[in-house]
Amino acid sequence: GTTGHSKGVMLSHKNIVTNALSAFKNITVVPEDIFLSILPLAHTFECTVGMVLPILHGSSVVYVDKTPTPSVLLKAFETVKPTMMLSVPLIIEKIYKNKIMAKLNGSKLTSTLYQFPFMRKQLNKIAGKKLLETFGGRLRFFGIGGAPLARYVEEFLYEGNFPYVIGYGLTETAPLIAGTYINAPIKVGSTGFAMVGVDVVIKDKDPITGEGEITVKSPSVMIGYYKDDEKTKEVFDENGYFLTGDLGYIDEDGYLFISGRSKNLILGPSGENIYPEQIESIINKSETVVDSLVLQQDGKLVARIHLDYELIDKMFKANVTPDDVVKQKIDEYLEEMRIEVNEKMASFSKITKFIEQIEPFIKTPTKKIKRYLYTE
Repeated sequence: GTTGHSKGVMLSHKNIVTNALSAFKNITVVPEDIFLSILPLAHTFECTVGMVLPILHGSSVVYVDKTPTPSVLLKAFETVKPTMMLSVPLIIEKIYKNKIMAKLNGSKLTSTLYQFPFMRKQLNKIAGKKLLETFGGRLRFFGIGGAPLARYVEEFLYEGNFPYVIGYGLTETAPLIAGTYINAPIKVGSTGFAMVGVDVVIKDKDPITGEGEITVKSPSVMIGYYKDDEKTKEVFDENGYFLTGDLGYIDEDGYLFISGRSKNLILGPSGENIYPEQIESIINKSETVVDSLVLQQDGKLVARIHLDYELIDKMFKANVTPDDVVKQKIDEYLEEMRIEVNEKMASFSKITKFIEQIEPFIKTPTKKIKRYLYTE
C-alpha cells in the first residue's frame, strides 16, 4: 500500500507454513524460547515468523495487550525477558535516536570520540551491551522486517554485537524472500541470502551494476489478489516468477541488496538512478527529524520533513517566542539541514528545497509512508 491503493492478498495455509519452515537455516528455535509479540498478527511478518514459527518448534509467545509505547515495552522486557522478538525498523530506529544517540551527544567528550571509527566501535559495543540488558538480557534473535532499516542504525547494531537479523519480503510472498543468519557473517546494508526453497532471479539486469527487478518463485508466493485477476496477471512474468517491484542486485557471495522500489525511482538530469529511500535515510539521521519524504516536483528534488516538535519547541523556546519568529527559525533550520545533507549527496541527487510537513505522514500498518498520497 505504499505506491498505490491497498489490495487484498490471498495467502494459503501452504504459503504461510512453507515460509515458516524455510526459516530453519536462518534461526534455531527451541521449545525453551520465549517470543515477545509487539506487532499486529494481521502483519504477515508477525503471523508467519512470530506465531507459526514458534508453534512449529513448541516455543512460547507472550503478547503485549497494550500499544507498545516505550514504558509498556520496558516493563514487558523486564517481566518476560524474551529470547526472541520481531520489530519493524521504526521501533529500533527510535530507540537508537532517542536513547543511544541522545546519551552519546549528551557529553562533549563522547560526542567527539564518536567521530573516530575505533572509538565509535568501542562506544557502540558498550551501548549494545546495555541495550541487550534493557531487552531483558536473554535476547538472542531480534528480527527486523517490514521496511528498510537505516544503514547508520544497522552499523550500530552490528558494531554493538546486538543479535539482529534482517528479513526481506512482501505480503505477497508470505512474507520472507531473503534473510540474514544468526551467528553468520553479515554485510551491512544487505538482506542476506534467499530463503531455503525460494528462487530469486534479478530480471533486466543493468550490465554494469548488475541491478534489476527482484523476481521470486517459491511455494510461499500468493494465490493472487482478491477478486482482481487482472492485477494478479500483471505481477507474474512469462516464466511464473512474481515481480516484486523492488530493485536490487546479488553480489558475488550471494548476498541480496535492495536499492529501492521501482515505482519510487527518480531519474536524474542525465538519466542517473536516484533512490529516494537512500536520501531519506540520511535526512532521518537528524535527531529532530521524525520522518522525511523525497519527491520530484517540476523536475527538481524536494524533501518534505516532519519534525519532532517536542524537541523543536525546546530548541526555539516556543513557549515564550512569537509564532512568526518560531516559523522563521524552523525555516532557517531546515535550510541549514538541507545544505548539510547536500554535502553528502552526489551532484545529481541534491535537494533544492526542504518543506515542513506539519501533520504526521499517513502510513501503512508496517509504518511505511503511503507515498502515492503525496505524489498524486
